[in-house]
Amino acid sequence: MTAHEPLSAKPPTVPSSPTTPPPASGHRFDAGRHWEATLSLRFAAREGATRLTRARHRGPLRVQRPFYPEGRLGACHLYLLHPPGGLVSGDALTISARVEAGAHALLTTPAAGKLYRADSHGVAWRQSTHLQVADGGTLEWLPQETLAFDGSRGEQSTTIELEGQARCLGWEQLALGRPASQLPYRSGRLEQRFRLTRDGKPLWLERQPLDPAHPRFRGRWGQGGASVQATLWAVGLGDEGAAIEALRERLPASPRWAVTVRHGVLLLRYLGDERREAWALCEAAWRVLRPRLLGLEAEIPRIWLT
Repeated sequence: MTAHEPLSAKPPTVPSSPTTPPPASGHRFDAGRHWEATLSLRFAAREGATRLTRARHRGPLRVQRPFYPEGRLGACHLYLLHPPGGLVSGDALTISARVEAGAHALLTTPAAGKLYRADSHGVAWRQSTHLQVADGGTLEWLPQETLAFDGSRGEQSTTIELEGQARCLGWEQLALGRPASQLPYRSGRLEQRFRLTRDGKPLWLERQPLDPAHPRFRGRWGQGGASVQATLWAVGLGDEGAAIEALRERLPASPRWAVTVRHGVLLLRYLGDERREAWALCEAAWRVLRPRLLGLEAEIPRIWLT
């Protein structure tokens, strides 16, 4: 309407029909609340160097520019950014990355991720990660830990698809509640799913529900009341037995961690109550395993030191 049009020219307001569904948007306060963000990455070898050849995003997911602290022909270090800093009810994050033959990518995050308390409707959040590594490619997936606040509800799923002789080393670390602030994880529900395959054949499948109201959460046969857990994996080791012996020799002895190999996947697990202990354990294990898996000494991402 222009400034010279009469007011009668304004179209009448039509009340919304109760049968018409509201738009799929984050601007809702019922079970249909939904905020979506996606990030799609691809790494390829170009003249002997790994290059980020695709970085598409929608919503609040970004990457910083690639870093090459190990030299121009070394691993491409990339930091995944989620500016809100955490997941709230209705958030739906999808991260996908593919590493092509001859490429080597190291992906991490600038800070711990946070899983906030669900809203009054108990709407869950969702985070899905899909990683693919081509024959001859190498991926290191090393995000900083995730902190789940009391009352958080959501699902995390990680899928890793390896092809041929692809190599992968990574970890996931989760801390429940904020014990230092006298705010333990007493309500809510988290579900973690992990799927790792090689040439379509499953090597490691896992589903873990975390519900403080379930006996498994406190039982010694389950979570045992622990508030921190971590899993580190390595696929593609030449001598898995020697790698396990090296870990047992060089990591501090403790009943809170154990290591094993199944179907070509080395798994190190931590279950305890100290975030810093879990992080230090995984970082130390990475330092032991990286030379054995990749023939390279560990190069700490600069963002971990800030």
